Formats: sequence, structure tokens, C-alpha cells
Amino acid sequence: MTAGAPLAAAAAAAIVGLLASRAAPRLWLAAIVVAAISALVAAVHVLGGGADWDWRSAALIGGEPLHLRLDGISALFLALLSVVGSVGAVYSREYWSQRAHPRSARAGRAWWTVLVLSLALVLLAANGLHFLVAWELFTLAGYFLITLERQQRAVRAAGWLYLAVSHVAVLALFAFFALLAVRTGSWELGPMRDRPQLAPLFWLMLLGFGIKAGMFPLHIWLPSAHANAPSHVSAIMSGVVIKMGIYGLVRFTGWMPVPVGAGWIVATLGVASAVLGVAFALGQHDLKRLLAYHSVENIGIILIGLGFALVAAEHGHAAWGALVLAGGLLHVWNHGLFKALLFLGAGSVLHATRTRVMSQLGGLWRRMPWTTGLFALGAIAICGLPPLNGFVSEWLVYLGLFDATVSGGPSAWAAIPAAILLGATGALALACFTKVCGVVFLGAPRSPMAASAHECGTAMRGSMMVLAGLCVAIGLAPVVFWPLIARAVGTWQPSWAGRETSAPLAVLGRVHVVVALLAVSAITLLFRRLRQNGVVRALTWDCGYAAPTARMQYTAASYASIITEWFAFILRPHREDRRPEGPFPAHASFEEHTSETVLDYLVEPAGHAVLQASRAARRFQHGHVQSYVLYLLIGLAVLAAVVLIGSG
Repeated sequence: MTAGAPLAAAAAAAIVGLLASRAAPRLWLAAIVVAAISALVAAVHVLGGGADWDWRSAALIGGEPLHLRLDGISALFLALLSVVGSVGAVYSREYWSQRAHPRSARAGRAWWTVLVLSLALVLLAANGLHFLVAWELFTLAGYFLITLERQQRAVRAAGWLYLAVSHVAVLALFAFFALLAVRTGSWELGPMRDRPQLAPLFWLMLLGFGIKAGMFPLHIWLPSAHANAPSHVSAIMSGVVIKMGIYGLVRFTGWMPVPVGAGWIVATLGVASAVLGVAFALGQHDLKRLLAYHSVENIGIILIGLGFALVAAEHGHAAWGALVLAGGLLHVWNHGLFKALLFLGAGSVLHATRTRVMSQLGGLWRRMPWTTGLFALGAIAICGLPPLNGFVSEWLVYLGLFDATVSGGPSAWAAIPAAILLGATGALALACFTKVCGVVFLGAPRSPMAASAHECGTAMRGSMMVLAGLCVAIGLAPVVFWPLIARAVGTWQPSWAGRETSAPLAVLGRVHVVVALLAVSAITLLFRRLRQNGVVRALTWDCGYAAPTARMQYTAASYASIITEWFAFILRPHREDRRPEGPFPAHASFEEHTSETVLDYLVEPAGHAVLQASRAARRFQHGHVQSYVLYLLIGLAVLAAVVLIGSG
């Protein structure tokens, strides 16, 4: 079997889904699932050792023949797209149903299909012009999906910010591919490592793909877009769409030469994204915005793996280079799974309570046990704790960094602080998700919406269970997935192909199985004792209050206030307090909100400066021809002076 047949079936099914998006929701869903399964079969075939798939069409698009290629790298990302794209579609049938959203559900299905198709074309395109067309298509599809509720002002603002920043990325990538075509004489893409003159194009690539990946400080579009989009859209945006930036960096650093020291830049950006992403997440009160900042954090972890892999390739350290790259690529998959699970869990909370503000929630575990359990599993995975998949990929990165410390040279000194900061990121993520789970699901309800919450239905619950099952499967049997990751590593750096790391993963899998069995046994024993002995309910320590209320619980701000104070230099929190007055104060309050530092203190002031300069320049456009002639004379005089100075 070749990959061509299932890919053709996937394309045909996706087109049927696009045509059916306005007519029959069930037919649309069936077509999307068939397309996803077909694409997944093709991707697994290539990753499992099958030959790369390469296809050229005689038909011309933009004057260029359509050229598609599926290899180990594109297959890894295509498999993730297949899983998250199909699961999100199933989830949306209940979450964004035709009955509840008659005006936007049909458009949502159509744009979802366009998004999935264009993402697949980005992964398969072996022509720079067609890559750009597909990139622009999924950018526009993402905008229309983010703004499905465009009647809300915050949604419109998030959509425009996403569109504006995304087109800065498009301009950078247009320059990148245009210069690449000029210097190679063709729009065709493929291995070009023997052309050192292409190395400076790396910086354009890093800007364009870095914006889409959401790495710090190019992440300014990401928190508002992910927070305001429908939750199934947030899931695919975080799980797959931002990975297109990672795909571009992995793909073209594997095909092209890079400048000396480029790996250090990528690794530094990765460390900054990981640490600052989780720091900003700790300061959030909006559940989905908090999850969005954790996407910045996890993109940082992936970039640490890619950056040190570039360093290893530059200095000839194949052993630990393959490990950090494998960890980074596996984390692409792992983050896609558990972050999609967490966004779908947040969508279940929003669907039941109509609010994303964590301090208005609480006590949901009684009314939403399935959502609580599945969200907690995703939280364990994203914190990198055993026995789930997040630990496996981060462990591979740690192994590579530890090996780098004993290899000698500059990489040894750089790997030590990187490993320490990666560990600090995991600790901060654990603190953040204990806050989320405690404030949202435990305690007493803080509002009538939380008190009347209800569990989600079968479609939403089943979608989350599929993602949770994959998180567990990778955690308990990582050795099964190693050949798939090894194929992608060998595609990126052919000289690293065949590196054997399955033995440590086999040991890790057995340890994870033991840990999982012990955890299940402990939980089973606990519940059995509770059934036998019963539960005695009593008030906890009430600080001297005879009638404790929900207001006496930790809030999202108070729980993390000490940690966020450590990062106040960059979080720039806004505090609003109303101090108690008199012996019997009637009112007192304290609120703290974290600003979007890069957007508020850098981008917006720069934008205002440009607008002011533009308004000042408009004064010179008054329609007087004699003034325009004077401008030309002044310009010619300046040019003449420059020429004379240069010749002198």
C-alpha cells in the first residue's frame, strides 16, 4: 500500500464535507472523520517505514505544477492534524450545534473544512508558491472561525489582532520564499544544504514561522484569539495551527543551511517562551486565556529541543542531538493532545456555566465528574508528571541536555541552565494547574451559574476521552511510538537515522505501568474504605467565622499572588484595592489583573507613534503643485550632497 490512495480518499472526503457543510451536518461530520482516518493511515504508513510519497500534477496553479510530498516530518504533523481535526469536529456537533447557533454553525462547518484542507496542503506542499497559498487560506479560515461570535466586541478585537499579526508573518514568509526562488531559480522545495548563500534567509523564516508558533515575544495575537474563539476552535488552534510554525522551522532547518549560532538563538527563545509563558499563565483569571499562555510555554519546550538539535548538528554531536530533537518532536504530538483535551474541557465548563472567569466557578466536580476527571488528566500531562505522555517527551529533552553537559564545549555550559529552567517551568506549571483545578472544580460554587452546572453530553465527553486515551497510551507504551519519531528525526538529519533509544523508553514504559497500577489501586482502596466507613461531613477551620461562605475561598489571584510577585517586573500587574474603613467596615475589596506586557507597553505605543507620524506626514499633502516641486528639489539636493560626500 502506498500513501497516495488514502491521501486521495482523504481529499475526496474533505471536499464532500465542504460541499455538505451547509446541507447535512451528519454527512459533513462523516466526511470529515473519513478524511481524517484516511490521512492518518497514510501518515502512519510513511512513519512506520513506508516509502515517502511524491506526486506531481500536470495541472498548473499560478503557473507552477502542483507538487505534493509526504515524508517523515510532514507525516508526523499530518497524523496530529487528523486526530485533532476529527475529534474537534465531533465535539462541535454538540458544543456548537445548529440548534443553539443557527446563524454561525453552518459557516463554522465550512470554515473548519477549509482550515483542515489548507493545513494538510501546507504539510504536503513541495512548492513555495503553493505553500504560501495554503498558508494564506488557513490564516483566513482561522480568522473566520475565531470570529464566529463576531457580535461581541472582544471577539472582533481578537480577530483583527490575529489577522493583522498573521499577515506580518505572511509578508515575512513571502519575502523568504521569493528570495529563495530567486536564489535557486525555482519555486520547488527540497534539500538545499549545499547552498551556503541561503543561510541568511533563516532570519526571515524565524520571524514568519515564529509569529505563527506564538513564541515569546511574538505571541501577542495568541492569548486573545484562543480565549475568545469557540473552544473546539481553540483546541485546533493550539493543538495544530500554531504547530505549523514549528513545522516550518523544522522543515526548512532540515532542508537549508542555517547561520552559525542560529541554534543558540532558537534555544534562547525557547527558554524565554517556556519560563515567561508559564509566568503569564499564573497571572490569568480567564480559564481559556490561562491555557493559551501555556501554549506559549510548551512551544518554548519544543524550541529548546529544536535549538539544541541545531547546536548539535553544527558541532557534530549526533547522540544527544537526536535525543533533544526526538523530545521536541514528540512534544509536538503530546502538546497537541493534552492541550486540545484541556481546551475541550474548558469548553465543557463554559458550555455549562457560561463563564470563563475562574473566580466565578468552583465546586464543579460534583456536577461535572467526567469533565473534572478528564481535565485533571490533561493537567497532569501538561505538568510533565508520570505516568502520562508529557513526561515522556520532556524526559527525552532532559536526557539530551544531560548528555550535552558531559560532551564538553559551549553546549555543556548552556545545557545546564537550560535544564534547570526547564525544571523550573515544570514546577510553575504544576502550581498553575493546582490553582486551576482547585479554584474551578473544588470547593464550593462561587456563583449561581456554577451551582447549576451540568455535565456535557456524549459527543463532547467521547471526544475528550479519545484524547485522554492517547495521552495515557503514549505515557504507558512510549516504545511503541518511538519508531514513528525516529523516522521524523532521520528525515530532518539523515546521518542521525537509526539512533537506538527504544531501550530506555521500554524501561520508562514499564515504570509508568507500575506507577499507574499503584495509583489505580490506591484510589480504589480509598473509595472502598469510604463506602465501608461512610463519610462524616464537618466544617473546616473557618478562621473564626461561624458561617463560612464561598467568598472565603482562595481566588485565582490570591492563590498565585506570591509567585506572580516574583515576575512583577514583566507581568506589570494592575492592582485595585478598596481598603476597609472604620471599626465595622461595610465594603472592602482587592483585585489584581495581569496586563499584556508586550502588546500594551511595546506594540501599541509603537503603533501610536507610527500613526502620529503618518498624521504629521499628511500635512505635506495639500494639493499645491509648487510645494511638490520644492520637495523634489530638496530630495535631489540631498542625493547630490550624498554623492559628493561619498566621492570625496
